[in-house]
Amino acid sequence: MINEISKKRKISEKDIQLFAEASGDYNPIHLDHKYAKNSFFKKRIAHGLLTGSHISALIANELPGPGSIYLSQTFKFLKPVFINDEVTTCISIDDIDKNIYYLDCKCFVRNELVLEGKAKVLKP
Repeated sequence: MINEISKKRKISEKDIQLFAEASGDYNPIHLDHKYAKNSFFKKRIAHGLLTGSHISALIANELPGPGSIYLSQTFKFLKPVFINDEVTTCISIDDIDKNIYYLDCKCFVRNELVLEGKAKVLKP
């Protein structure tokens, strides 16, 4: 059985636009160049949960895999993710109790930790 998985994905302009539409989160820090230029970050950033959704995709598709059901997820956002950043998402198994998987979740950009959290997932 696989105990750890990772995958890389680049954050595109289209990803941010589609995530804003799907979530209804139109915060100008994500969408407005002029607004973002005057912000703390000096340029637009990706939605934190867009980065977090990469964890969801790995859980659903790889570990534990298809049919998995989220029971809980924590996120700690450590650094911003910008348009065109390549995010490496890593999931490893902390523990398994029957069909409940306890997962350690991390996202990196250029080897810097940008997001970390824990997931509790039911594998049918």
